Amino acid sequence: MSSCKIADRRCQPCEGGVAPLDGAACRQLLADLPGWQLEGKTLVRSFSFRNHYEAMAFVNAVAWVSHQEDHHPEIVVGYKDVRVSYWTHAIDGLSENDFICAAKVGKLAGFSG
Repeated sequence: MSSCKIADRRCQPCEGGVAPLDGAACRQLLADLPGWQLEGKTLVRSFSFRNHYEAMAFVNAVAWVSHQEDHHPEIVVGYKDVRVSYWTHAIDGLSENDFICAAKVGKLAGFSG
């Protein structure tokens, strides 16, 4: 992993054939992602907004990040809450791509990473 901030990195194509990150690597990357948590093989975070409009605007911004990085989360939308989950299906676990996208999504919400 390079020394630049994880949010400045770009996702690399992952078609499988590589091992998922181990627990130590995940915890190290997680340390720079405020509010994100590991739930099994998934990296998750919930965001709360003032109203539904702001929640939906955030969802659209997350979709833009997903499109730019070609790495897509599961997004669950409530009235003014959004839960974003990353997991690299091709390797059945977490890859650096998950943490890169989580950092970019965190920046959308005003958190560095």
